[in-house]
Amino acid sequence: MEIRVFKQEDFEEVLTLWERCDLLRPWNDPELDIERKLNHDPELFLVAEVSGVVAGTVMGGYDGHRGSAYYLGVHPEYRGRGIANALMNRLEKKLIARGCPKIQLMVRAENDAVISMYEKLDYEVVESISLGKRLIVDQEY
Repeated sequence: MEIRVFKQEDFEEVLTLWERCDLLRPWNDPELDIERKLNHDPELFLVAEVSGVVAGTVMGGYDGHRGSAYYLGVHPEYRGRGIANALMNRLEKKLIARGCPKIQLMVRAENDAVISMYEKLDYEVVESISLGKRLIVDQEY
């Protein structure tokens, strides 16, 4: 397995992976999300490649105060091999190298399997309420 920065030629394979991992939501345009990421900190958009196949991804961010992780997904046929762990570990190292003191992420409350996976990586549930506001409407859903 190789973990590397996303390349433009990964585009279609990553979109297919995200669909297969059920990461897509009608209110988020994944193509625009990729385009936006490539315009801001693209080196934090990581891909796990196994034998030439994009097997996993994570999209990281850092705003100078906290790091974040989005679009962590591992192809169902490659799960259980430590790919998610390796992706998060590499992202954490990249964030630490930038001086990032803390990382946060969001997981849907009903997604027990993913919460459990993150807890095994020493993430803790932080009781808070996440608020959001759409500033740019990409599409109507």
